[in-house]
Amino acid sequence: MPNDLRAVTISRRTLRLILTLHGLIGLVDVAELLATELVSNAVRHTKGPAALRVRWSAGVLRIGAWDADPQPPQPPEELGQLTDSQDGRGMGMIHACSDLWGWQPLSRFGNRGKFVWCELGGKVSA
Repeated sequence: MPNDLRAVTISRRTLRLILTLHGLIGLVDVAELLATELVSNAVRHTKGPAALRVRWSAGVLRIGAWDADPQPPQPPEELGQLTDSQDGRGMGMIHACSDLWGWQPLSRFGNRGKFVWCELGGKVSA
């Protein structure tokens, strides 16, 4: 996806549609929040392209965003210790709302970068 803030909305709506069509409606709200934070970080804090990847396997939904900046994400802040700043909340939200998260260096189309991911368990309610 291009480095454009509109990519956040498009990614969120596409994810909602995909999860709904696959009967994973119980994960939609949290998955949308997590994808929004991942894509927003990729677009706002880097200058290059980005990509969103979603995978459902063995009852676990993995959402990840690749961006062209090889620097690791900022450590998550505890949600109770957040300031009034609009920045720095994304990784805290990912940490608080996902079952597991992490990052790894990754190249894509010859661009060095990183892949930041998070997982949600498959406790799906209809």
